[in-house]
Amino acid sequence: MPDFPSVEWFQQAADLLNKSDSFKRLGTCDTEMGIQVGNRYFELDFEAFELARVKEVDAARMEELDFYLVQSPEAWKAMLDDIKANGIATHEFTLNSLDLRSDTEFALGKDYNRRDAFYRFNQTFQDYFDFTSKMETTYPVGVA
Repeated sequence: MPDFPSVEWFQQAADLLNKSDSFKRLGTCDTEMGIQVGNRYFELDFEAFELARVKEVDAARMEELDFYLVQSPEAWKAMLDDIKANGIATHEFTLNSLDLRSDTEFALGKDYNRRDAFYRFNQTFQDYFDFTSKMETTYPVGVA
């Protein structure tokens, strides 16, 4: 049972996505994206028909990626709890809804053309997070 956030957690979700028919249904996905949870930063590298690499990185690397997703640890937990309870994200917790309804930007990136990968490959990223409904997730102390 990997903690969220951790390389192990993101990799377990990547393994589920890579074993699924998601890429067959949705096509290729080529992007380097980031996830920021509090003061921890993770890079997910999608290459064609797989999520090829997951690694923990530093804050400076976020600015080099195509885009990165930012929420508080509590907001990430609320999203993941919703996915776990429903098998997929419900309306308020889809990546699109979080991006459109947030008071602060959810998908960040310096270059709009590169950040557009968030919108272009959005369903692949949603599948990735929706597959976490099949995982047991624990949270570090302080993430309620």
